[in-house]
Amino acid sequence: MADKMDDNYIKELAEEISKDSTISYDDLPKYDLFLSQVIDFLNDKFVEDKYTNNIVQNYIKSEVISKPEDGKKRGYTKIHLVQLVLLSYMRPILTTEEIKKVFSLAFNEINDRSDDIISWETAYKIFSETQSQSIREGIAEDIVDEEKLNNIIRDLNLNEKDENSIRTFVVVISLIAQASAIK
Repeated sequence: MADKMDDNYIKELAEEISKDSTISYDDLPKYDLFLSQVIDFLNDKFVEDKYTNNIVQNYIKSEVISKPEDGKKRGYTKIHLVQLVLLSYMRPILTTEEIKKVFSLAFNEINDRSDDIISWETAYKIFSETQSQSIREGIAEDIVDEEKLNNIIRDLNLNEKDENSIRTFVVVISLIAQASAIK
């Protein structure tokens, strides 16, 4: 009887942690933001990271994340937040150059939306679903669930040329999501 109670308690606790630590795509601000608002958002969600204007601007200059919208005061869109949130989870594990390479697997040239293989929304949803599942259910014996990976690739309806690139991208962001769940 005590084991069942412990299991239920642990499962409820994991679900509560999942709600607090996973930022769903729909929870990201819908309106374009000033850089100061982006910094505030990131520092609220990633307390240990201490984001500054310079840090974000350096990621833009290094072409790790895309440039803000030209000529707009509120030039930071939901895509920028997706990029920065994903980057925030990757930072403890990968170097800036490695993050840039991972992003280029799915998005080619960071400042050109027309060459993206998948959307940032799709990438983010794959990441957050994997992260939530890892928090709720723990890390599976098979670190990469081949069946789930194959289903994602199939659902994306990619051409053969892009399939390997996206497969690698999904594996990497899934591993990052699992690592963040463990943390």
